[in-house]
Amino acid sequence: MSADLENQQPQDHRLVIENKEDANNNNNNADSTPFDPHHPVTKVQTDGEYVTFGNERYLRSDLVHAFGGTLNPGLAPPPKHDFANPAPLGLSAFALTTFVLSLVNCEARGVTIPNIVVGLAFFYGGAAQLIAGMFEIAVGNTFGGVALSSYGGFWGSWAAIQVDSFGIVAAYGDNTTELRYALGIFLVGWFIFTFFLMLLTVKSTVAFFLIFFFLSITFLLLAIAEFSNKVSVKKAGGVFGLITAFVAWYNAYAGIANPQNSYLVVKAIPLPDLQDPNRKHK
Repeated sequence: MSADLENQQPQDHRLVIENKEDANNNNNNADSTPFDPHHPVTKVQTDGEYVTFGNERYLRSDLVHAFGGTLNPGLAPPPKHDFANPAPLGLSAFALTTFVLSLVNCEARGVTIPNIVVGLAFFYGGAAQLIAGMFEIAVGNTFGGVALSSYGGFWGSWAAIQVDSFGIVAAYGDNTTELRYALGIFLVGWFIFTFFLMLLTVKSTVAFFLIFFFLSITFLLLAIAEFSNKVSVKKAGGVFGLITAFVAWYNAYAGIANPQNSYLVVKAIPLPDLQDPNRKHK
């Protein structure tokens, strides 16, 4: 090659979406976008069953749409590497760990000590979910990689709080009030992170959005419970945690089930597009 790729200078791009069918119906009008050498145009062209991203052409059916089963919040070309879908593993790990801890928060069968969750938090909700997140990055799904890897880190850090050898609880000594406030701050941070992830799913599907919606409420209620020291609020957080776990399992099932292995295949329900110009005329 005449030019080394590493020495090429990055350039700003403007995105233009062009529908060839519409252009043909409008007397074959040429692209009205003026050529500007300082702002090269990156085109996404649609032509019947095909969509072109830059220089690459894909069938519409091959494109990855917003779907909770893949943790993909929007339209994207398929991964170039032949990897399996890692999202169901991460979703299942998150769901089971959340399910067990939420039952403890609800004081199911009189269980109030959460240490039974430590093993799950380290090895399933933590390690397995972190690995799934790394594979999401490998298949080109930034959102899935950030979400799964982060919550894998959450479960690992939560488990560390429960293990005496880390010395986290012991550092507060007999000051239980300060410990509760510290845990509340910890949970508020995760609420903020989950809330902005929720904002990135408002154009996806109902089930996908509901994971982060219910998880945001769960973190917020648990944080309030630590600040107020009210068992009733903690139980409410446990209830929303259970709902979150079942929604996550639903999305995991959606990512695994297909007509070849199940009679029950999940159909994604897209959220309404508030920017659709045709929506005002319906």
